[in-house]
Amino acid sequence: MFALQRYGLLDNQPDPQFDAITSLVRDLLDVPICAVSLVGEEEQWFRSVQGTKPARHPRSAVFCDHTIRTDRPLVVSDAAADPRFAASPLVADGPRLRSYAGAPLRSDDGHNLGALCVIDSEPREFTPSQVSVLERFAGLVMEQLELRTLACRDSLTGLLTRRAFFDAAETLLHHDAPHGSATLVLLDVDHFKAVNDTYGHPIGDRVLQRVVSDLRGALAPGDLFGRYGGEEFVLLLAGRREESAVSVAERLRETVAAMRAEDCPRVTASLGLAAVAAHATLGRAVEAADGALYAAKRQGRNRCVVAEPLATANS
Repeated sequence: MFALQRYGLLDNQPDPQFDAITSLVRDLLDVPICAVSLVGEEEQWFRSVQGTKPARHPRSAVFCDHTIRTDRPLVVSDAAADPRFAASPLVADGPRLRSYAGAPLRSDDGHNLGALCVIDSEPREFTPSQVSVLERFAGLVMEQLELRTLACRDSLTGLLTRRAFFDAAETLLHHDAPHGSATLVLLDVDHFKAVNDTYGHPIGDRVLQRVVSDLRGALAPGDLFGRYGGEEFVLLLAGRREESAVSVAERLRETVAAMRAEDCPRVTASLGLAAVAAHATLGRAVEAADGALYAAKRQGRNRCVVAEPLATANS
């Protein structure tokens, strides 16, 4: 799930970027259905599909759940005769699918996100050359995803850009809305202009890179982290309630204050926190977190301040 989040793939909206690939593969392999399928914790959905309507299916019922468990393509010649799939509602009922071939969509860091797959309602054999075609086009899908992700990354720190962060945050909040609250955090490196003025911009850049590196080690895999601008960063702690979010923020502050490096001056950070209220816009949370951040600066910096609604929840 975290890998899908990193690529901005948690929503189930069709992606025309991949339609040319699924259309071409369907023609090359002469199959009725071809899809870019993504597999989350509980469901599968199509990012692009030719030959049927986009749909979500329980993960337990789909072929692609088996595909992502290995680094090799999965080929099923007759699903009705295969004990793994014969009882699936997609085989026994409904569309009565009978044959399948899928190549995993594998990220650079070894996570399988889903599959590029072809499906038929009749039993059929897929030749090694056809499976090889499927693998090559699965690689092309991943190349496009990697390039798109790279375009959404800040060149200095590798974090999500401001726009990419908020796009991902909106998707994550929509996806996880039933699972709990979230907290937005703005973090500012204190007196950073003095660092640039005293040591020069190359050292300043190194400080930001080191801050980001150390902070990543203090975050959970599901936390979103982006560069808001200059020496300011933004985080979304999804599913974190107030007490937990404050604890995380304090750990982040302590991490920056404890940072030691021979080639970097010591710095501190100020943080502002705001709850993301149900059905409210992220913009409201940003305004509240920004006000809390400036309060932290007025109070002497190197501290965390919570916006009023969150403070009231803690009282």
